[in-house]
Amino acid sequence: MTMKIAILQFPGSNCERETILAVKRAGMEPHEFLWNQPKELLQAFQGFVIVGGFSYEDRGRAGMLAATDPVMTVLKEQSAQGKPILGICNGAQILVESGLVPGLENHALGMTLTDNIRMQQGKVMGTGYYNAWINMRVSDQFQLNAFTKYLTPKDILEVPVAHAEGRFVIPPALLQELQNNGQCVFQYCDKSGNITPEFPINPNGSMLNIAAVSNKAGNVMAMMPHPERTKNGDAIFQSMRDYIKTNAQNLVQPLYYAPRDAEISNYEKPSHTFECIVELNITDNQALSLNQAMERLGFEANLKRYIHWEISCDSELTFEKIKMSDVLYNARKESIVKTPVSGFLVRAKDDMLGKQKLQMLQHHYQIPGIDSIRHGILWSSTNLSHFTNANILFNPYAHDCYYY
Repeated sequence: MTMKIAILQFPGSNCERETILAVKRAGMEPHEFLWNQPKELLQAFQGFVIVGGFSYEDRGRAGMLAATDPVMTVLKEQSAQGKPILGICNGAQILVESGLVPGLENHALGMTLTDNIRMQQGKVMGTGYYNAWINMRVSDQFQLNAFTKYLTPKDILEVPVAHAEGRFVIPPALLQELQNNGQCVFQYCDKSGNITPEFPINPNGSMLNIAAVSNKAGNVMAMMPHPERTKNGDAIFQSMRDYIKTNAQNLVQPLYYAPRDAEISNYEKPSHTFECIVELNITDNQALSLNQAMERLGFEANLKRYIHWEISCDSELTFEKIKMSDVLYNARKESIVKTPVSGFLVRAKDDMLGKQKLQMLQHHYQIPGIDSIRHGILWSSTNLSHFTNANILFNPYAHDCYYY
């Protein structure tokens, strides 16, 4: 039996070679499949792997733009037939943003893969991109699914991670349902298999050390580590092979958890704070890409992006010193907006960027009198009504959004 596996790539994908080799080692037949090929051709494949990399340069947020691509509509249809789909790293982000994982009714967005936070003894040791070898294993209540046939909690897999937005954040009620079903399939661990939340055992601050999540049927899995880059991960692809060989497709059913609509409140500037709104003087590729995504969904958005800073400090003189430091913007390609702007203000719930800028101004530039700095993205559009539930501008599990 020939098992044809589509190795799905988007602009910016970069792990196709390693994935092809891993699929071949498992005795399957890999075929590179680009996002702009006729999507109907996907129906001829027995399984799919969405490779890692940086699709669309992670514009907006990692995986979001690829998740709106028409090819994902076909993958949703194929997943409903029980065919296996593995998303690795950026592929995992695409599966989460498309709603294929964890698999809510109508593929609703239910969770997020957001910015890394490296925590040790309650302190933030670092944020952003992290590249290292880690250990992982299936969880004690793991789901026996399309990717776990040859694994037990005693099998410790040493594989690489290489990502900036790999932290699983899941609402408590949904997390409980996932645990009950064994859908939190893999967890980061030490060499002995102990699940410890501290960095470097947990490389990104992911809740419960979660490294991979599946849908309820177990035929779709989003995994942040890279099992394709080492033979240590071959058991995952061998399980996928046997799942296809035995035609062991399970009935794909949605989870019980029903997400609420995102709450969007009016922005109110706190007292004793100053605002600084910055715009690019050069082409804004982020805004261009999001406009293209909205056009694919049938909307004309005319989005424009601004950077919003909210600074709490002791005086206007201190505020002027902060602006002159060039920490908040680059005067060679950005400028401060002086006319009023309205739209959506999106902020990361953890706002590590704001905290980093505060530390830089306090310690490197030694500017006294600064209490806090909040960073956000202000999106302006000719028709804001398109965005209240589109999940284009923000992921409600990673961001707060305000009418500005």
